Amino acid sequence: MKWRFRGREIDLTSRGVILGIVNVTPDSFSDGGSASDPEAARILGLRLLSEGADMLDIGGESTRPGSLPVSPEEELRRVIPVVKALRDSTDAPISVDTSKAVVAEAALTAGADIINDVSGLSDPSMGKLAASSGVGLILMHMQGIPITMQQNPSYEGGDVVGAVSKFLSERRSAAVACGVQPDALILDPGLGFGKSLSHNLALLRRIPELLSLDSPILIGHSRKSFLGTIAGESASPDFAARLQAGTAMTALARRLGAMLFRVHDPAPHRMALRTAEAMIHGEVQP
Repeated sequence: MKWRFRGREIDLTSRGVILGIVNVTPDSFSDGGSASDPEAARILGLRLLSEGADMLDIGGESTRPGSLPVSPEEELRRVIPVVKALRDSTDAPISVDTSKAVVAEAALTAGADIINDVSGLSDPSMGKLAASSGVGLILMHMQGIPITMQQNPSYEGGDVVGAVSKFLSERRSAAVACGVQPDALILDPGLGFGKSLSHNLALLRRIPELLSLDSPILIGHSRKSFLGTIAGESASPDFAARLQAGTAMTALARRLGAMLFRVHDPAPHRMALRTAEAMIHGEVQP
């Protein structure tokens, strides 16, 4: 399976891909403010690449539980200088994490190659923009909005996998109807976005069912609270424990067929991928 966008081709046949997270927000749940200016973000992005990320995902609006939206103007102010700085420093693919077409368009002009839309095309202009610019498009499922999404999330009949599959199938079809090429699309079940621990685990266990949607699956689990619950953390977040649980989850999700992983700490997740792939293929992948 190949992921094709803007003249690039990423082979997803046997080797998982890591997206390194570059948050340029003051309020992201685990690293808000750590890359608050373009130079700090550029340095962080290059470090993530040196530690094993295959590409970078830049976001200027926090989507942590309880977060409030920001204006397009503020998101542009945060994101565009960072995209430009990193595009001048690396040829690695760059993704912009946004649900606003105006932000995505400016980021693509600045050098981004991929749109990571956590709202699954809530902006009616996004699909046509992705099609006309030939970029990669990641579509994610989110129940509700960030400020309220983790307030007792529930799904009809308890069937989270069915609900997420239906949404992603519909959004995939909508993107194709706009002219997006099927091999430019990646689907993300949205772990932690309107999901309980049991919902997240059900989605992870049933990755093979999500693969029936005919697009590669991205998992965004890094440092999330459900990993802390698994790791038995106390009241305050323990990101070291979440990392250990997260790398185990990376290996297990890869074994079940997920091929893309959006993470804060590329090196240990890359090791988890390569270990899982050695088991899957019976040899070390180059």
